[in-house]
Amino acid sequence: MKSLPTFLLRTCALALCSATIVFLVACKHSGGKVLEVAYVSGVEVNLRNRVAAAYEKAGLVKNGDRVEVLDHDRRFAKVRTATGQMGWMEQRYLVSQQVFDQLQKLTADNANDPVQAQGVTRNDTNLHVEPGRETEHLYQILSGEKLALLKRGTAAKPGVVAAPAKTSASGEKKEATAALEDWWLVRDSHGRVGWVLGRMIDSDVPLEVAQYAEGQRIVAFFVLNQVQDEDRKVGQYLTVLTEAKDGLPFDFNQFRVFTWNVRRHRYETAYRERIEGMLPVKVAQEDFGKEGVLPVFTIHVLDDNGNITERKYKLNTPIVRRVYAPGEEPVHAAPRKAAASKRTARRRR
Repeated sequence: MKSLPTFLLRTCALALCSATIVFLVACKHSGGKVLEVAYVSGVEVNLRNRVAAAYEKAGLVKNGDRVEVLDHDRRFAKVRTATGQMGWMEQRYLVSQQVFDQLQKLTADNANDPVQAQGVTRNDTNLHVEPGRETEHLYQILSGEKLALLKRGTAAKPGVVAAPAKTSASGEKKEATAALEDWWLVRDSHGRVGWVLGRMIDSDVPLEVAQYAEGQRIVAFFVLNQVQDEDRKVGQYLTVLTEAKDGLPFDFNQFRVFTWNVRRHRYETAYRERIEGMLPVKVAQEDFGKEGVLPVFTIHVLDDNGNITERKYKLNTPIVRRVYAPGEEPVHAAPRKAAASKRTARRRR
């Protein structure tokens, strides 16, 4: 086999050297190997040109920015932004790709959840992946931002117990349990979904309905329909309420329907029922033939065994009635007659 001509060998060697130089220059320009991808959890964080007490500002990253981590040094990480800025920042302002993915999944999984109420943030707060102050978070929500409230949850309040240990009637000592606090799964103004501490949210209940809360906490509220009163339309509301304390095993313990009296120009309670209920509450419209299309709402009721059943109601202003499913028997007044008979029998004895 004949050897390659000398000039061809030289050409190949030059090409190889050129490729090596280009690769080395590219590596130097890129700042090194990417160790991981992370996201900025701080509102705004300065990038430093070096890890030292005295440093110069090398750039700025903002909440939610995606960065590439190039190096670690104690409490700091060297990062590169999408625009090519490089610098050092404190690692406590970074969260992993896993946290970002969890929040993305929360957003996708709850994209079609019915909104239970509207709220406004009381202070700057964090959007967590799970209920709990120590859980991971990424995005920060500023004070005064409007939120859509989707679900209620609870988590232990760090360092606080519900009550001191007590001794039962049998002499068995009951252990103290951690105090629970309410959390809400919310959708923010950017469409992101996550968990927010309940006390950081003020429910944006219309004042004309909120004034009838009677010391209870309005958990959720819905406009069922509107009625015409002279030259304006007025909403008629369903509200679900509970005691003004956190950590309850149910989401609400009563619901009320407020209808508008067009003669007296005021709200009146058309219906009230006390039950232990769970969210979500669903509101819709349904055709009832001769009655026409009426607003309906579905309540999820929690029984003593922890089972959840549905109850549907319709509003034919100003009357609210239960809507029974096929085969479902309504409760009649017979039980009350039976109870009266028992009381009479006891009196005769």
